[in-house]
Amino acid sequence: NAALVDALVEQSDIVIHLAAETHVTRSIFDSLTGFGTDVLGTQTLANAIVKVGSTVKRFIHVSSSEVYGTAVTEEMSEDHPLNPMSPYASAKCGADRLVYSYWSTYKIPTVILRPFNNFGPMQHLEKVTPRFITSVLLGEKLTVHGAGLAARDFVHVEDTCRAIDLVLNAPDDLVHGEVFNIASGEHRTILDIARDVVTHMDYSPDRIQFIGDRPGQVVRHTGDWSKIHRVLGWAPRW
Repeated sequence: NAALVDALVEQSDIVIHLAAETHVTRSIFDSLTGFGTDVLGTQTLANAIVKVGSTVKRFIHVSSSEVYGTAVTEEMSEDHPLNPMSPYASAKCGADRLVYSYWSTYKIPTVILRPFNNFGPMQHLEKVTPRFITSVLLGEKLTVHGAGLAARDFVHVEDTCRAIDLVLNAPDDLVHGEVFNIASGEHRTILDIARDVVTHMDYSPDRIQFIGDRPGQVVRHTGDWSKIHRVLGWAPRW
């Protein structure tokens, strides 16, 4: 509802935009919902910020490492090519570049953050770590796509929140118009995660079940967090 968003933004001096349809597999079967939320929803918010002019002092757009696709370098910096490999990733990429275009065109006070795979307390059960843990608690099999060799850079949610807080309070000239990765700099395979869960929870490794590979699967993500460290002093603690 654009009118409601406009009214809320009029009352705000800071906007942190995290809203998105985040499930990669679901996006393959229902891309329309993802694009409606991730792209058009972002446009609605960006338009509202343009309308209020200088009232909003900072607009933090939380993008995703999925915009990069599979790593073509050892570590993925903010200059890594954008090659989204799923409808979800392409919707996030569209929103990411839309926000940058509003910085370029209208000079809204934008900062784009690209977190890698988050994990931590209260995470939705559709995500891999809580899904594996819950499967063990329920006595179910742990389902792993393909051979489980797809690798991700997992960053703890508290590290992500610290990065957002640093960006929120940084001087304008250090962050406006910039993109920052939030990452650990290490990657781990999905099979490694499954094996760790069954080991720590004393569950049979025979309960790990391999299923067909997911379409649009990213082979590897390894994030380069040197830019946010250099500019704002952030480093992962987990």
